[in-house]
Amino acid sequence: MNSEAAEPRREWPDTLDVDGLVADGWRPRPFRQFLLKVHSRCNLACDYCYVYTLTDQSWRSQPMIMSPAVVAVAARRIAEHARTHHLRSLRVILHGGEPLLAGHAYLSDAIRTIRAEAAPDVRVEAVVQTNAVLLDEKALRAFHELDLKVGVSLDGSPRAHDRNRRYADGRGSHEAVAAALRLLMGGRFRDLYGGLLCTIDLANDPLETYEALIAFDPPMIDLLLPHGTWESPPPGRTPDPSRTPYADWLIQVFDRWYGSDRDETVVRLFHEIIRLLLGGASASEAVGLTPTSLVVVETDGTIEQTDSLKAVGHGAAATGLNIADHPFDEALRHAGVVARQLGWAALGEECRACRYGRVCGAGLYPHRYRRGTGFRSPSVYCADLYRLIGHIRSRLVADLRGP
Repeated sequence: MNSEAAEPRREWPDTLDVDGLVADGWRPRPFRQFLLKVHSRCNLACDYCYVYTLTDQSWRSQPMIMSPAVVAVAARRIAEHARTHHLRSLRVILHGGEPLLAGHAYLSDAIRTIRAEAAPDVRVEAVVQTNAVLLDEKALRAFHELDLKVGVSLDGSPRAHDRNRRYADGRGSHEAVAAALRLLMGGRFRDLYGGLLCTIDLANDPLETYEALIAFDPPMIDLLLPHGTWESPPPGRTPDPSRTPYADWLIQVFDRWYGSDRDETVVRLFHEIIRLLLGGASASEAVGLTPTSLVVVETDGTIEQTDSLKAVGHGAAATGLNIADHPFDEALRHAGVVARQLGWAALGEECRACRYGRVCGAGLYPHRYRRGTGFRSPSVYCADLYRLIGHIRSRLVADLRGP
């Protein structure tokens, strides 16, 4: 057999000539968000979790917890990156698995270590993203001392949330999450409340879900499309472009949110689309063309791309780098990171010809994957995004024209 014929076809962005781009004057943007996977295990067994239930099972070979020595190296590398690029602010996100399995004292020490290593004029914003079942007053008191913000995953009402976000023995987690949120939304800890992250499940009523979320008075709601690709579509997403189940779900929430007579909360996806339609830039990779500023560090110190790439396949998020031996600047030259910083140039012909190409931006990067062509395709949610953006545009145009 011809050895060349046996080799798999290289997919985009592996075919990118990064050296050629740099020679032509392109320069990467520095990382400003550092997501540390401080604990690789979780105390819930959510049905849709891209870390544990999909094809990439690399978590099994990761240390359970990021050791203090690795945290110290991460702190030095973050400070080094800030110095190299003259950054005056950056964001550190403590993630997992479930980060609170490491304990609130460990998380507090990690932030202290990172801030101590940073230059005095560098502001280090800190966030912990948690399922909140272990979030109690003692943890919040410790986080309050450090201004460590808290983002919580909640999928709506008890029925909606417990449909997917359960313990391994099948018990629902809503009751524990609700108790933690009541502490967080109270006066003493309110300033730590970062917002709610909700993964859309078509089986859950959209308006019931939204009402259940705003009952906890969040400053922001992040509605997430379930991770999927053209090879492994998300639930309910068929090849039929005339069917738009996720747009149908989101439009009901948008109309309820947009039509409210008071400013209830920021719904991030809607806020970003409106800003893009009005000519602004997105602060989220879910839509738009804003270059990525995020890098991930696993518990063993390996540097990875966006964590959601684990939905694509085993090793899809890997860079082959480790903070022990490599500065973050080397990750900026990785083809996958470059692709997520190229903006318009990263889109395929179909997206560049679309009237909403610059608004949609082909959607979240992992959702574009198609075997054979890689990440050059439109989002697997293309039809849904087109309909949602069109609906929001129509509402804006009607309001701008007036009666």
